[in-house]
Amino acid sequence: MSLLYKRVLLKLSGESLMGDKEFGIDPAALDGFADQVLEAHKLGIQIGIVIGGGNIFRGVQASAHGIHKVSGDQMGMLATVINSIAFQNTLEDKGVHTRLQTAIKMEQIAEPFIRRRAIRHLEKGRVVIFGAGTGNPYFTTDTAAVLRAIEIEADLVVKGTRVNGVYDSDPEKNPNAKFFETITFKEVIEKDLRVMDHTAITLCHENHLPLKVINMNQKGNLIKMLKGEQIGTSINN
Repeated sequence: MSLLYKRVLLKLSGESLMGDKEFGIDPAALDGFADQVLEAHKLGIQIGIVIGGGNIFRGVQASAHGIHKVSGDQMGMLATVINSIAFQNTLEDKGVHTRLQTAIKMEQIAEPFIRRRAIRHLEKGRVVIFGAGTGNPYFTTDTAAVLRAIEIEADLVVKGTRVNGVYDSDPEKNPNAKFFETITFKEVIEKDLRVMDHTAITLCHENHLPLKVINMNQKGNLIKMLKGEQIGTSINN
């Protein structure tokens, strides 16, 4: 089978790992996402993954309660590492070889992020999980995902959400929200659509890196999209 994409970067929010829980990690949600990654891996697609930390800790909320913004963001980075370790273990239980690389050095837990090493792991068929964001405060995991995608020369960024793609307003609050099957990065910025933060969108735009937004809660969506079916929203220049 001819694949549309050789190498992709999958971005998952920390909240998506909560499933039906109000906090932490739902093993069923984790298992479901891992199954979809496993299917994509079996197709021969090289996969990098970035997971947020909002199910455990959000720096924005911390700063509102008196914790310094930098400290709050650092705590959020560590939350992403917890999620990354959980995802790594779930994938390896399914027989997928993985590597976890972090932007903050923690050698007993993970490799430090080294671009060439990450690419080599991907070439050898390992799923590479990138933890701790960019390693810097004031940058979101959306920006970290796009940055890593550019660094590993990915063909596509896939943002997994719990809605079917990009809308002009929140479809969970507005039943008449307009769905976009395709849209440009410029339109995303002009319409102030909350797909990813502006830094991430600008990085995609400037580096001609296409972005797909799909509902990862619908089993099989990732594989269908990677095989060429029209799933979710396509964002390009």
